[in-house]
Amino acid sequence: MKDSQILSAFPENAPAPAPRRRVLLFDACHVGVILRAVLFVETVMSVGAMFGAADMTGWLLRVSVLSAAALPATLAWLIVACSLKKVLARLAPWAQQVAGVLLGAVAGLYGCALLALVEFTGPAPWVASAFAGALLSAALVAALVLRAKGRMPADTAARLSELQTRIRPHFLFNTLNSAIALVREDPARAETILEDLSDLFRHALVEPGESVTLAEEVALARRYLDIEQVRFGNRLRVEWALDPAAGSARVPPLVLQPLVENAVKHGVEPSAAGAQVKISTQRRSGTVVVKVTNTVPGGQGLPGHGVAQDNVRDRLRLLHDVQGQFQAVLKDGIYQVRMEVPA
Repeated sequence: MKDSQILSAFPENAPAPAPRRRVLLFDACHVGVILRAVLFVETVMSVGAMFGAADMTGWLLRVSVLSAAALPATLAWLIVACSLKKVLARLAPWAQQVAGVLLGAVAGLYGCALLALVEFTGPAPWVASAFAGALLSAALVAALVLRAKGRMPADTAARLSELQTRIRPHFLFNTLNSAIALVREDPARAETILEDLSDLFRHALVEPGESVTLAEEVALARRYLDIEQVRFGNRLRVEWALDPAAGSARVPPLVLQPLVENAVKHGVEPSAAGAQVKISTQRRSGTVVVKVTNTVPGGQGLPGHGVAQDNVRDRLRLLHDVQGQFQAVLKDGIYQVRMEVPA
């Protein structure tokens, strides 16, 4: 199927839970974080330059002088915070925030030193610069901490929603029926189906981490399609186009299988003739593109509620910020979902 032009389980003797590990409260290594931090500091500097400026020329002069000190200081704070993320992750939450504020104070002194080098008019405001840097960094740390905390309920809600989508009574019923039908005819294949089903439930019920590799998600999607292949037979025609170099990309857990399930539900299930489903991955420089494409009955198919797609879109945004992209389109009887994540 040509699609490139559409869009350029509870074990009995479970081990005791591991001690809760400390995690990084704020991560300054995202491109989106860097852009927002620079924009925030420049906005504050622009507003601060209004005080004492007699006219537009005076304001522009003040903005240029303040930016010459604030921008390098902000970038220095971001670079150091990003470089020390593993060290900061070992600290207690309060210590991480204090460290962020102290780094801001040092960055403020660095900015003041730059002003002193260009012989800024008047005595160098060392104390004011340190306090200004600490205050701005405190605001940045608070925003990043809120963003990290906002990730947890969203991930939980998304995971529960995916569980509800995955563990549907009719899906379990159909899968067991497929296995029962093959017990006498092909016991080995029936055993394989039950193993695939068990693996799907194990992935659904085990607490996932923040991210998994794309290769793991592809393996899970393969198991799901193997089960559905028995159910639909020749009506389900699957095509894989996988780039081995894309397998190491990090994605949210349970992100690919719901999209593949949508393709089966809305493309194959309502059509007597079935449908084609294609899953492709490709690494392009620093980006990995993932596509799930399916033909739809009658060229339009049955509209869904978009719950699974909304969850995927939200989790991509939380994990990769502006670097995670999600698109979906229906064109010429072919429906395609396209994701982009950092390589």
